[in-house]
Amino acid sequence: MRSIWNGAISFGLVSIPIKLVNATESHSISFRQIHLSDGGRIRYRKVCELDGEEVAAAEIGKGYEEADGSIIPITDEDLAQLPIATAKTIEIVSFVPAEEIDPLQMDAAYYLAANGPTAAKPYTLLREALKRSRKVAIAKYALRGRERLGMLRVVDDVIAMHGLLWPDEIRVPEGVAPEGKVSVREAELDLADALMATLGEVEMDSLTDEYREAVEAMISAKSQGAFEPPSEAEVQPAGGKVIDLMAALEKSVNAAKASRGEATQAEVTPIRRKTAAAPKAVGGKKSTSTAKKTTAGTRKTASAKSTATRSAAAGSAKSTTAKSTATKSTAKSTAKSTSKAASAKKTAAAAKKAAPRKRASA
Repeated sequence: MRSIWNGAISFGLVSIPIKLVNATESHSISFRQIHLSDGGRIRYRKVCELDGEEVAAAEIGKGYEEADGSIIPITDEDLAQLPIATAKTIEIVSFVPAEEIDPLQMDAAYYLAANGPTAAKPYTLLREALKRSRKVAIAKYALRGRERLGMLRVVDDVIAMHGLLWPDEIRVPEGVAPEGKVSVREAELDLADALMATLGEVEMDSLTDEYREAVEAMISAKSQGAFEPPSEAEVQPAGGKVIDLMAALEKSVNAAKASRGEATQAEVTPIRRKTAAAPKAVGGKKSTSTAKKTTAGTRKTASAKSTATRSAAAGSAKSTTAKSTATKSTAKSTAKSTSKAASAKKTAAAAKKAAPRKRASA
């Protein structure tokens, strides 16, 4: 890999010659501007405002524009003569735990390669010291005309440096968070944890830029004259109103499990919310009057119900008494009839005994 900067790491009294190599690269597809009528390429030309002539790259320098529009020329020699210790040195200023570095400060990443055989020993010493301490080194360095802040850490067997933004370059997130008090239930947090557990485990190497791959395939097909526009894919809108957060979380968990071939729930349990329509209070006096009327009506209704209940109980008691009296009368009448029948039988028997018997003739 081609180095973009040569210098040294200043590690106390130890100096480590290194080369700076880009650790990242962009795979984004770039396009040219063309003339639509004939396909000719559109180019930007650098022209001097004073004489109108096109200027070559070798004739272009730096300049600082004052508030009144005047330009102060600044040469590379002027910048090189500035008394900056980090002009060709990555100066380590401290060692801190990696957790203390805010990810918002992360910028471009570089590999630090040992520059020459003499750099191998101190380079390895610094690498192993970083490994054993489990810390990162904070350093200052100058690159492309400005002093920068960096963080050194170990990646495999190489020292890597991440450019860091200065603390005053991080904006305060004012007015970004949702306004007002928002409460989250424990059940919602449990479902969110389940979704995180399902989506959180992924191999980073398996992630690819699908859009770039589609663009490359389209370019290849067009170059071969075999390009056919794909059919419009149905894209589900990502936005919209959240009707039921619990149901949405459950569906998300089930969808994530289904994509991984895991068992899912048969149905998503909807959340049933009990809603009670509260009476609208127009004014204090009217509301009190209505409440009084309602209370009076309730009392009257309760009194009527109580009276009806008492009447029904009294009627039931009278009916029971009448039935009991009728039963007693029937029993007495039956007893009298039985007694008379018995007396008649006794009288008939006595009469038969008293009557003389007729003798049969010879």
